[in-house]
Amino acid sequence: MRRATALPKPPAGQALPETHVWLTLRTLFPYLWQYRLRVLAAMACLISAKVANVGVPLVFKEMIDGLSGGEQLLALPILLLILYGTLRFSTSLFQELREILFARVTQRAVRQVSLEVFRHLHALSLRFHLERQTGGVSRDIERGSRSISSLISYTLYSILPTLVEIGLVLGILFVKYDMGYVVITLVSLLAYVVFTIKVSNWRIDIRRAVNENDSAANTRAVDSLLNYETVKYFNNEAWEARRYDEQLIKWEEAATRSQTTLAFLNLGQQAIIALGVTAMMWRAASGVVDGRMTIGDLVLVNAFLIQLYMPLNFLGIVYREIRQALTDIERMFKLLSENREIADAPDARDLPTGPLQVNFDAVEFAYESNRQILKNLSFAIPPGKTVAVVGHSGAGKSTLSRLLYRFYDVTGGAVQINGHDLRSLKQTSLRAAIGIVPQDTVLFNDTIFYNINYGRPEASREEVFAAARAAQLHDFIESLPLKYETRVGERGLKLSGGEKQRVAIARALLKNPPILIFDEATSALDSATERAIQTQLEEVAIGHTTLVIAHRLSTVMNADEILVMSEGRIVERGSHGALLAADGNYARMWTLQQQEKQEMESDTQ
Repeated sequence: MRRATALPKPPAGQALPETHVWLTLRTLFPYLWQYRLRVLAAMACLISAKVANVGVPLVFKEMIDGLSGGEQLLALPILLLILYGTLRFSTSLFQELREILFARVTQRAVRQVSLEVFRHLHALSLRFHLERQTGGVSRDIERGSRSISSLISYTLYSILPTLVEIGLVLGILFVKYDMGYVVITLVSLLAYVVFTIKVSNWRIDIRRAVNENDSAANTRAVDSLLNYETVKYFNNEAWEARRYDEQLIKWEEAATRSQTTLAFLNLGQQAIIALGVTAMMWRAASGVVDGRMTIGDLVLVNAFLIQLYMPLNFLGIVYREIRQALTDIERMFKLLSENREIADAPDARDLPTGPLQVNFDAVEFAYESNRQILKNLSFAIPPGKTVAVVGHSGAGKSTLSRLLYRFYDVTGGAVQINGHDLRSLKQTSLRAAIGIVPQDTVLFNDTIFYNINYGRPEASREEVFAAARAAQLHDFIESLPLKYETRVGERGLKLSGGEKQRVAIARALLKNPPILIFDEATSALDSATERAIQTQLEEVAIGHTTLVIAHRLSTVMNADEILVMSEGRIVERGSHGALLAADGNYARMWTLQQQEKQEMESDTQ
């Protein structure tokens, strides 16, 4: 005899803490209460629809009893027929009115909660965004937003009318017949609810496993596609497919277990309903045989059983969906609970207008406690002056711009603007006063115009064109078929490195802030373009407080002061001429770069 295959056994079930339920409701309630009149009107429609729905079997019973006499045609109650049709229509009418009234409430709540999560993600520190995985976060938001809609719909929109209908049916059975019908119905309902809750809680870990593996697979897919060129460079398509499939196999196993245990849940629910229906019909049939009930009563009980069957079955679906929705929302709420590492102080103030001086005062900084980046760093950038920072990779140069933008807070000392510690200023005010051309320019998957205009969205088209001309970009754009409406592709991949860099320069020029940061701003440009843009950047920097972070020393020769960094410290400082005369680190770097330049020029001849 062949043994039956056992159901896959999930891990021990663990119900979500009640705090998650109340957290969800507390989060959603303010958004729902904005439309309190719509909510109350929708609730009234819900109750009216259920009252009309319960009234249909009562009218039908009277019609059956009326037709059971000797002169059926003469006794046919025309008014009952009209009432029957009216109640049928009223049920649908009130349901659709409920949909109309509640639709905006649900969608507005989803929109506002999603917006809150989106804003919170932008408010989190750079550290969080460097460590996150884009694919997993995007899937968590997508699934969580969809589940909020389901949660609102099921908890505030479906459970209440279902309970109202069950209450009405139980009341009618008790008043018109006897307590036995109520007991059978209540026992069936209680058994159904207990079974559904127990099995659904048993399945909760399987659902979590499905979500975890789904997010992990999506993360791998997005990460691989974002690095499409790298995959091609190393001929690793098969390797990426295997890695993706490894995660899909785990998802497949979890999803199969979820579907199998769902079938077990559905089978148990139907068995309970079948037993309850059989018991009720046996009692009703006995009443008809004994003469205590009419044929209409039998039909009424049967109709009530059918109407109870649907709410009972629906309650099971509702509970499963709520549990699944809470599992999905749990991950999204974790994003909302992420601590904002960098936050404005309660008494934070706006940055004063006028000429700005930047001071790094004995600054200490470490990304990790065991990895010190900056060590007792002090220097000043006077208003309208240009200070350049040079040094080998890993010296801590780019960290200066991140601290000035306050993506991180210093671990020692202070960064100040006009004597105000950055931690005492509003971040929006601070960042509005700074423009940057970063070393690694990433563009939005939109048009060239959009990406330049992003520097100051309220700027006119003429101002965007002027910024493009200043960045030596306008002629190139005009040579394109779609000109400024040309789309740049994902992360700007349709443009060359130099073209992307010029878009970034144009964007910073359009913003025209009092403080400018050029972080390897011309690193991706050829020598001819670099010289042209370098001249323009020097002109733009006039009157601005400017920090230039550079590797090529030829781009910082005209800076008012040059700082040479090594291992997080300033080891030399002075003008270009003074540093060459000192014959130290800067002079050696200059000599080496000049030799490399001469070798490249000789190779091209």
